[in-house]
Amino acid sequence: MQLIDIGVNLTNPSFAAREHEVVERAYAAGVGQLILTGTDVEGSEEALALSRRLDESGQRLFSTAGIHPHSASAWTGETESQLRALLGEKTVCAVGECGLDFNRDFSPRPQQEKVLEAHLALAVELQLPVFLHERDADERLLAILRDYRDQLSAAVVHCFTGEKRALFNYLDLDLHIGITGWICDERRGTHLHPLVREIPRGRLMLESDAPYLLPRTLRPKPKNGRNEPAYLPEVLREVALHRGESLHDVAAHTTNCARAFFSLPAVEAAVHAS
Repeated sequence: MQLIDIGVNLTNPSFAAREHEVVERAYAAGVGQLILTGTDVEGSEEALALSRRLDESGQRLFSTAGIHPHSASAWTGETESQLRALLGEKTVCAVGECGLDFNRDFSPRPQQEKVLEAHLALAVELQLPVFLHERDADERLLAILRDYRDQLSAAVVHCFTGEKRALFNYLDLDLHIGITGWICDERRGTHLHPLVREIPRGRLMLESDAPYLLPRTLRPKPKNGRNEPAYLPEVLREVALHRGESLHDVAAHTTNCARAFFSLPAVEAAVHAS
């Protein structure tokens, strides 16, 4: 039994000089492959460099390349060519993180939309899947995606935290869904409990979004309060509970889904969950 963590912010400063330890703990916990998230050009370059440095085999660590909507204002005339070069690298397996965030609005909404469309055009050109971010913007995200969906190979709404309407609209557009430790949060994530069983097999993937979103159901909790990919089995447990499926079953179909979505090679790893 094994897991794939489709979203790890390993370039986050809280992991500095600890990246190797974090990856080794993930492997020991049965998380056999990790996808390191790129959120700007520099971070995407760093994610690629980390995946190469920590995994000489090229079989376990992969990365994405993109501009988070928070950083959309930093888009320049050079950004597209920089991303295209990164996306040509063997272990860069998706376009993103990109999308819309109308919750914090760190970048103007028109600029977020312009940058999202540039990412989608790149994904169509290169036939790579898209790693999407969305907060309080599902209707606008769907409207933009509809113009590209027939030409896109695949797209996942990562760290889904929305309501039933948004979920069903995403599924109707043949999108994949990423679930994080948000589902383990009794304060704000309980609405996901009935929704997670509505996600079809082959469309559901698991992610830590580390160092963020430490599962609140985790026992014992780390003293530093920092999430790690090694805690992904806790997300697995919560998802399995609310889907009414076994741990082995959910691990198998979410791993198969992630492997197909990102075109990852098969590796062996055991999940130590009970």
